[in-house]
Amino acid sequence: MTNAPAVAGGTVLRFAAHAKFRFDEVRQAWVVLFPERLLLPDEQAVAVLRLVDGGRNADAIIDALSQQYEAPREVIAADVLAMLQDLADKKVLRE
Repeated sequence: MTNAPAVAGGTVLRFAAHAKFRFDEVRQAWVVLFPERLLLPDEQAVAVLRLVDGGRNADAIIDALSQQYEAPREVIAADVLAMLQDLADKKVLRE
């Protein structure tokens, strides 16, 4: 059971106050830092996370990625929504 909201196309997410998304110079990689945890997102996840700004909704993120990668929107949507939901469940992202 999760307390996180269900992530849908109209959901606008931002990083929780305790979560930091930044480029780590030591690792030469993007990281998500939150209490006692570190995530090392892959290249595709970084592309998504760089668009999470508290202003764009999930549909806008999906549209931007679909154009950037010239990929079918429905394929990108399934992956992006699943990833955003997972991070909301872990309390890294919030509405």
